Amino acid sequence: MSLLRRWFKRRIGTGRPYFQSPKIGRSRFLAARFKDSLSANLGYRLYLPSGSSRRDSLPLLVMLHGCGQDALRFAEGTRMNSLADASRCAVLYPEQGKHSNPLRCWNWFESASLAGQGEAALLARLIEQVTARRPIDPKRVYVAGMSAGAAMASILALRHSRLFAACAFHSGVMCGAASSLMQAVEVMRSGPSAAGILRARQLVSDAGESVGLVPALVIHGDSDTTVNPVNADAIIGQFKARAEFIDPTAHALPASDERRIVGASRAYRQQDYVGHGRVVLRRVLVEGLGHAWSGGDPRHEFNDADGPDASRLILDFVMQYERELRPIAVARAG
Repeated sequence: MSLLRRWFKRRIGTGRPYFQSPKIGRSRFLAARFKDSLSANLGYRLYLPSGSSRRDSLPLLVMLHGCGQDALRFAEGTRMNSLADASRCAVLYPEQGKHSNPLRCWNWFESASLAGQGEAALLARLIEQVTARRPIDPKRVYVAGMSAGAAMASILALRHSRLFAACAFHSGVMCGAASSLMQAVEVMRSGPSAAGILRARQLVSDAGESVGLVPALVIHGDSDTTVNPVNADAIIGQFKARAEFIDPTAHALPASDERRIVGASRAYRQQDYVGHGRVVLRRVLVEGLGHAWSGGDPRHEFNDADGPDASRLILDFVMQYERELRPIAVARAG
């Protein structure tokens, strides 16, 4: 065995090079490191669907992992690549480094990120570079996340909304719910405090009016004991407030009746919020689901094999939209 091969084996625990991952057909799953002019750097993986070429103009889904995960485990746990391959969608998995957080959590409660700087700005710059250098349609860029990744995704959707056509949050908290680690723990346990709600409302107005509302899907398990399900309603409330701030003359987004949808394993309750004849917010509350990706690969932590398939729900929702907020196909309530 060559010295190079032994180095790779020590690096990731297998005989596969760090920059190579198992292939699905002729798909490509690339690992790289982003370094910008500010001397910040961030590891990431990029999935390109089979048969893609430089002539394509692919949608891009940005997936932000939760604490205790990395890009590869998140991709394998959510099974997003297989679905994205069928949907002809590229997937970007930024990876938090242990030097930034020992548990690989995104630092969504830090003041710099809440202002759109820090890690949030670094992620935005990575997304811009990948969009510019790869065969990506800039009008169809989406962001989704799990837990701490969902919390960071909510910051990106608010502070860097010009980049995204739609977003999705699984088991997350709203932007501005906490501004310290101690507050973050309390928000996860009990939901946002009155002070946190006021801070979140201020962030809505601080974001300005230049970019419209980013349509959002919120998924949460009603048995989640790590991130209280009340946080799902808080996210919906923040996005409704954002819609009213952008267009204060408009009426509040009307909510549809909650529907209970029964699947092969778990049922879930879905409620839509409609503006100008289209769905702009959707809440999905999964019955009996804890703090785990719904429909994920249970061989990886924070994944639950029982449905509904959150990855499918996310792709079906976000890919209806393009950045100007004109749906490619209008989402139907229910």
